[in-house]
Amino acid sequence: MHPILFDFGLIQIRFYGVMYVVGIIAGTYLIRSEVKRKEISLTNDDVANFIMWVAIAGIIGARLYYVIFNWDYYAADMKEIPAIWHGGLAIHGGLIGGILAALAYVKKKRVPFLKMADAAAPALILAQAFGRVGNFMNGDAHGTPTDLPWGMVFPPESMAGIEFPGIPIHPVMLYEMFINLSIFSFLWFVLRKKERKDGFIFAMYFLLYSGGRFFVEFFRADSLMLGSLKAAQIMSLALMGAALVFIFKKSLWKQAG
Repeated sequence: MHPILFDFGLIQIRFYGVMYVVGIIAGTYLIRSEVKRKEISLTNDDVANFIMWVAIAGIIGARLYYVIFNWDYYAADMKEIPAIWHGGLAIHGGLIGGILAALAYVKKKRVPFLKMADAAAPALILAQAFGRVGNFMNGDAHGTPTDLPWGMVFPPESMAGIEFPGIPIHPVMLYEMFINLSIFSFLWFVLRKKERKDGFIFAMYFLLYSGGRFFVEFFRADSLMLGSLKAAQIMSLALMGAALVFIFKKSLWKQAG
């Protein structure tokens, strides 16, 4: 486990960045496939631009969300705010930023948002799975100590190793990676095999991912906090509730049966 894949002196290639690139490449392929299948009026270049703007906005949103929750630290060292290679991206902030960019882009292209969101949802959860591999190699987004046989000791220079030196901890990055891959498989190989009302797959993404994230947070050691509560669990419950209301209010569940 090491954050740097290749070190060329002045230039370093990090696993985290590589996983972002892999996620974008895989996502581009999947979204183009869905855009074509759903007959959405976007060209391949349009899809590439959509992914570029959503990815940029997602990274900015993820960073700002994390910085806000750790403002005392960043206020004392402002130059650390753009240093995303040091870790510190929050998926819920990324979702906010990415969705806002997606709304703006599809409005400009006069494409139905929910139809495009359904096309993008499987690619998004797959990219999140790749991202957790980057977290694993970084030793961040780490877990609490455990006596379970699959507990892992992280390198002493990693965030996990600094907090828990020589102590086996839950490899929560891998827990979430497997959860995300399972959700991707369900969305891609099961739900999309039958035509759904627009928005159903997108809502199921939020419902399933939020449920998985709520569970994983019980084993996270570095969670963002709202007082004494974990922010990710609060957001997960809110998103699960919103997804369920959307599904039943729009009668999407009946259509999917």
